[in-house]
Amino acid sequence: MSALDPAVELARGLWVTLKSMFEKPVTYQYPEEKREVRKRFRGRHELHRYENGLEKCIGCSLCAAACPSDAIFVEAAENTDEKRFSPGERYASTYEINMLRCIYCGYCEDACPTEAITLGDNYELSFYDRASAIYTKDMLLDPVPASAMLTPQKTETGVFTRSVPEMENPKD
Repeated sequence: MSALDPAVELARGLWVTLKSMFEKPVTYQYPEEKREVRKRFRGRHELHRYENGLEKCIGCSLCAAACPSDAIFVEAAENTDEKRFSPGERYASTYEINMLRCIYCGYCEDACPTEAITLGDNYELSFYDRASAIYTKDMLLDPVPASAMLTPQKTETGVFTRSVPEMENPKD
């Protein structure tokens, strides 16, 4: 090792610094200008509905069983034709996700047989206290396009005989 090696390394480091001083900064004016997220980004959970307004969640609790951090709590109740929430025999009467415990792994998505829960692209999650970090079913459900599609719905007897509908292969 010669005596000039430390000086050469110092000059190389300073050159990198000087070169980066003249590059255009990559700054976003955050609240007004939002950054695009990647296609496979995992953000806030969303519970989806069918086109007719019924909830896709059938209360099977497979998402809660698959969750490694035990962040999901599902309580199922029976559907009736007078009060129908989902096409199956049961529906999730209580669905809660503790966002402080969630590690956004996506196992709940993979475990769901009806593709009811997905991790969306919303990354704006902030809480002022621990109680507001528990997202309930009402906070997670997609909005309905028309008020006539709100749940519970009254349906004819025998219309929904299958809890898991015929589905296509997943698209990524």
